[in-house]
Amino acid sequence: MGKDLSRRRVLRGAIGGTAVTVTLPFLDCFLNGNGTALASGEIIPTRFGTWFWGLGMNKSIFVPKTTGQNWQITEEMQSLKDIQKHINVLTNFTAFRDNYENLCHYTGWIISRTGMAPSGQADKPGETLDVSVSNQIGRTTRYKSLTVTATGDARSTYSYENANSPNSPEVSPLAFYTRIFGPDFQDPNATTFVPNPKVMVRKSVLSIIKEEINDLMTIVGAEDKYRIEQYFSGIRHLEQQLDMQLTKPDPRAACVVPGKPKQDPEVGGEAQLIALRHKLMTDILVMAIACDQTRVFNMSYSNSSSNTTKAGYEKPHHTCTHEEPVDAVLGYQPTASWFTRRSMESWAYFVDAFSKVKEGDGTLLDHCLIYASSDHGYARIHSLDGMAMFTAGKASGKMKTGFHIDGGGTSVARMGYTALKTMGVNIQNWGTKSNLTNKEIGEILV
Repeated sequence: MGKDLSRRRVLRGAIGGTAVTVTLPFLDCFLNGNGTALASGEIIPTRFGTWFWGLGMNKSIFVPKTTGQNWQITEEMQSLKDIQKHINVLTNFTAFRDNYENLCHYTGWIISRTGMAPSGQADKPGETLDVSVSNQIGRTTRYKSLTVTATGDARSTYSYENANSPNSPEVSPLAFYTRIFGPDFQDPNATTFVPNPKVMVRKSVLSIIKEEINDLMTIVGAEDKYRIEQYFSGIRHLEQQLDMQLTKPDPRAACVVPGKPKQDPEVGGEAQLIALRHKLMTDILVMAIACDQTRVFNMSYSNSSSNTTKAGYEKPHHTCTHEEPVDAVLGYQPTASWFTRRSMESWAYFVDAFSKVKEGDGTLLDHCLIYASSDHGYARIHSLDGMAMFTAGKASGKMKTGFHIDGGGTSVARMGYTALKTMGVNIQNWGTKSNLTNKEIGEILV
């Protein structure tokens, strides 16, 4: 029976002149025998995401004492115990600033995300790696990428196409839910499909604009032609995405529309509010990915100069790292470490949420590569060495997990290069000057 059925098997008709198709529900026979692909041969897609936390960590209680597998959970990473098998911990990496100033809370994350040192606070010297990946794999989904933040601050983004084109994050769980699962959402597992009239109109308008562009290209010089091509490349990409929205989406067994948040959390930077906002955003984001609304995503737990606060403590996280004395007995700043531990709790929730969604023969996390980074190593001295990063997920079998890797002081750009290569971006090297690399972190690659 299964050989005679296809996920594209439909009943056809029309309502009020609008074409309607009625499809079969998602059946086991739509998967291959191993559950690794649809029966048609289409492979379950690999997704890429980033996660950001501000102000690094405390080496003495964060960095594991041994490398390789079976590393022992440290004091500052206690909350990661249950996800240890899903992640890699990467420590002792450096963001080389070359001859530029160490721009506090800025230089480190720019290098981690672009492979290039910035010359000033306004300098974003290249597109962030998530943009490079989305240009590779983000053309066939409703959204090229999704960016969200738990801070409540629309400036908290670590995703840029260039200095003038930040990918602004969603800050409201309610607004984010409506954007993804509101009236324009096409449920891939629904039995009926009616093209969205608003999308049809936008597609028609873009087609007209495209004709105008073609006419314009015949009367301008070579330099202007290049500028026009660059300017309107986004329109071509948008047309591709609109084409997809006018086609019945493939069924997604993992897609379950989540419940709508009752209300947004209170405005504020208190750690409990940040954690709640992060949880709500994560739950929506995970299902947006499971429903194939995007294959590239970014989440920031806190901003680089973190203004997260602790009830009963008068200073935010950022000020705390500068002013709190090191405890003579403990050997570190206890309140600053309290903030880092809250960050790790949310990182654990993020990874765990992906791991709980069954997809094919594994989980949604198994088909993801998530890269987590920060802005400094030891924030108290604005360190750009001794920096820590994480990965989570197996990238559809391309990535190993459960390892602690000592970077030996090499550039953080190695992780960016590894991620880009793993996601199929065709590059020979990545970064510039001291951060230029063609060396993958081979210990975590299959």
